Amino acid sequence: MTVHDYSARTIDGEDRKLSDYKGKVMVIVNTASKCGFTPQYKGLETMFREFRGKGLVVLGFPCDQFGHQEPGDENEIKQFCSLNYDVTFPMFSKVDVNGDHAHPLYEYLKNEAPGLLGSRGIKWNFTKFLVDKSGQVVKRYGSMDKPESIVKDIEKLL
Repeated sequence: MTVHDYSARTIDGEDRKLSDYKGKVMVIVNTASKCGFTPQYKGLETMFREFRGKGLVVLGFPCDQFGHQEPGDENEIKQFCSLNYDVTFPMFSKVDVNGDHAHPLYEYLKNEAPGLLGSRGIKWNFTKFLVDKSGQVVKRYGSMDKPESIVKDIEKLL
């Protein structure tokens, strides 16, 4: 199994196979519009624009499981991202990342790259997973890890 074996619904309601991103380095991140870490959208977008020509894609998965910080529907989320951060990287429909209804992709990511002390659960918004070109999960980064701080790891995979 790899990330490429999963699919997800885009923010526009289309089913997307993650195998569409074969050959690209991926940063998969759970996002929220009303979080202290929301300004990371800017760093994620900057990183995406700087490295997409070299094979990077950022995939954003809105999630409302942490402090009800993503209360809007897909249209509201899309407008927020566009108006406030000019987000052009692919965004997906709102998902759960923990619990009984967690998206299968997130179950896989958590198992492949556990957090501190082997914990599986996502602790907060803007947890990032780095995935190599073959769909293997390379590393997990917490909310405190700003996008700029993971660029060196991305460059090694490009």
